Amino acid sequence: MPEPHLRAADVDRAAVADRLGAAMSTGRLSVAEYDERLSRAYAARTYGELAELTTDLPVAPAPVSLSKPEPGPVAQSGACAGLPHTGGADLATAWRNWAVTAVIVLAVWTVTSINAGQVLYPWPVWVIGPWGAVLLSQTLNAHRGAERGRGRLPG
Repeated sequence: MPEPHLRAADVDRAAVADRLGAAMSTGRLSVAEYDERLSRAYAARTYGELAELTTDLPVAPAPVSLSKPEPGPVAQSGACAGLPHTGGADLATAWRNWAVTAVIVLAVWTVTSINAGQVLYPWPVWVIGPWGAVLLSQTLNAHRGAERGRGRLPG
């Protein structure tokens, strides 16, 4: 990071938030720690304040791919509004992103319900429900396509 006294931009805060999300998804941070650090990240004004949030986290190595994955049946079917999917690795990433988002929106809903002193309308279902349904459909289609490819299901 640049000099600690310089002001950070929104893109810098978002990068730290992504890193914190990755640390939580790998079990390096609890949900409570993640929530506290995420709040501090979006309130940070300088690079120094942002750097404090990740000093105890290891730098994630860049993923190494030994071979290019074959396009899966989801990519061939053109599902999900034309978004490209290349099989299991992309689905695993999509599920991780869904889980992180689910934790965040549920935490926001819980905190706002506690602050309001009552259980508020469960709006997170409209964020995580349809997304989860699409991912489940894509996962099942990818699984069926893999079984057809191995000759287990009639095609």
